[in-house]
Amino acid sequence: MTELAFSCTGVRADPYAAGPTLVFRLRITAPPQEPVHALALRCQIRIEPARRSYEDREAAGLADLFGERSRWGTTLQPVQFAQVPLMVPGFTGETEADLVVPCTYDMDIAATRYFEALSGGEVPLLMLFSGTAFTGPGGFRVQPVPWDREATCRMPVAVWREMIEQHFPGCGWIRLPRDTMDALLAYRSRHALPSWEATLRALLEDGAATALLPRVTERTAT
Repeated sequence: MTELAFSCTGVRADPYAAGPTLVFRLRITAPPQEPVHALALRCQIRIEPARRSYEDREAAGLADLFGERSRWGTTLQPVQFAQVPLMVPGFTGETEADLVVPCTYDMDIAATRYFEALSGGEVPLLMLFSGTAFTGPGGFRVQPVPWDREATCRMPVAVWREMIEQHFPGCGWIRLPRDTMDALLAYRSRHALPSWEATLRALLEDGAATALLPRVTERTAT
């Protein structure tokens, strides 16, 4: 079996993508006497939260994911970030490729909440590879790429924030159930408010948010 090795040499935000996207630069090596005709890879990326330290403010922001800091010895478990495919063209010895990872700003996603809680530093990531390798000096051999092929990456938090700022400058994002959105739209129409920001500010200022609670409570109960 061809011994493939993977390493991550860097990560950047893609400024031209339609949505938030990270690009990881991978270096892939194989024995020089065994040319690789192509690689069809699957990459699983996980956050390894136990591999960095946290300020008190960060710990408070991570409480809904991992609980109080006193419990982190058992709760600070890996968080799934992404699973993406990658096709690598043929090479001999060594090559580099871009792993494109679409991201989300949905705060219901654990990885997003983790990134948002960090004030700086780096995010420890583990990249696990599997898939199929097409190799052979005089023809094609089809070989599996086992899951024990992996690489580590310490992604600067600043790269994540740069990516989000490109697509949601100065904004946050929340996902709401349809019935709650209908109630908000009805409130906005009744008060002839010009924007969603004005609608939410009006609700916060006059306490009218309680008008939405019966519908939300009813939906949760069902």
